Amino acid sequence: MTNSRIDHAFTGEMRGAASDPTFAGAHSFMRRRYTKNLAGADVVVWGVPYDLAVTNRPGTRFGPAAIRRASAIFDGDPQYPSGIDPFEHLSVIDYGDCAFPKGDFAAHPGAIEAEATRILDSGAHLMTMGGDHFITLPLLRAHAKKHGPMGLLQFDAHQDMWESGPDGISHGSFLREAIREGLVDPARSIQIGIRTISPADGGVRVIGAYEAAEMGVAALAEAIRARLAGGPSYLTFDIDGLDPAFAPGTGTPVAGGMSSSEALRLLWALRDVRFCGMDVVEVSPPYDHAEITAIAGATIMQHHLQALALRRA
Repeated sequence: MTNSRIDHAFTGEMRGAASDPTFAGAHSFMRRRYTKNLAGADVVVWGVPYDLAVTNRPGTRFGPAAIRRASAIFDGDPQYPSGIDPFEHLSVIDYGDCAFPKGDFAAHPGAIEAEATRILDSGAHLMTMGGDHFITLPLLRAHAKKHGPMGLLQFDAHQDMWESGPDGISHGSFLREAIREGLVDPARSIQIGIRTISPADGGVRVIGAYEAAEMGVAALAEAIRARLAGGPSYLTFDIDGLDPAFAPGTGTPVAGGMSSSEALRLLWALRDVRFCGMDVVEVSPPYDHAEITAIAGATIMQHHLQALALRRA
């Protein structure tokens, strides 16, 4: 009888690294325990499998499952670049996925907001796996109940400031609506890597992809930190902020973006910024190759988790 343990997502605890082989076992995020019990959780990882607000290619409903699978590469060793095991310092659970009322599409935003509110009311830090970028709007509504108007750091190829018209809000207009509702303070918000132009910027600072490349990581981190100063801020990372060479699996890829290395180094340079929540969106596995995009999404979340753990170390 072997002493090796497997399926840490069901057999393990909230603390401590897993020992599952990377090719097997239950695929929760980084093998964290699957549970709806929020008691004692410092961090909750949650999936919102949604793609009903896309304007181009669908498939992001499969994003949370793909990110979970990709996160299996982060085995029980100390994590790079912090060198620590974040689960020695944080109790982290995988809360599973959002459940949507079948056929009642108008109720979907409320379902996301209600469940996010329940998680935040527990005192846990919420990390969300999308899903298309529309899901950030109900997530911001939930976070704003607790924190008030927030600063926003958005990695994206698109400004998401378009007007959707009378039929609703798409993944390309979530930020316009968030500003209109007072969820986001545009004077404390900044977008990185933009490669399209919308009719308006809403007062948000926009750093395009070419400008970002010329500035470099250190100058970008300084500009972001200065913009977010003065209150709570939320991080949303649209995976199409990366160049399609590093994130082919997304609905609206735009050439000329950041490499995964540049984005990760920038996130790590911002590890002292106390984001009140975060999401990774627009991972669309049907268009991915060799899990390139899912691995990028999982690594972004892993870096954020390390930053949270460093505050406890």
